Amino acid sequence: VQLQASGGGLVQPGESLRLSCTASGSISAVNSMGWYRQAPVKEREMVARITSGGSTSYADSVKGRFTISRDFAEKSVYLQMNSLKPEDTAVYYCDAVVTDSSGTHIALMGQGTQVTVSS
Repeated sequence: VQLQASGGGLVQPGESLRLSCTASGSISAVNSMGWYRQAPVKEREMVARITSGGSTSYADSVKGRFTISRDFAEKSVYLQMNSLKPEDTAVYYCDAVVTDSSGTHIALMGQGTQVTVSS
């Protein structure tokens, strides 16, 4: 069972990016998925999270600019990032809590994808 994230890149302030993450393997259900980020010399920060029921939560720093969405049938989560700022520059990590085919809950963390916002 693993996560694969994509969509990072280099953009200018005010531009947008969309991150995607898909879980693969013997998964019977996705309970929640989300995004963390870590900038140099800063602690890891929760960016956004969405549950199987559709409940969402966001870091205060991204509210109104970022939108998390899901397609749990496809075991995927997306992060639409608008009005990007230089302080959004970080490595973004996808994470998930899933139930595997044996009924075991598993916490996953994907590889990071770099987002750089710079003029």
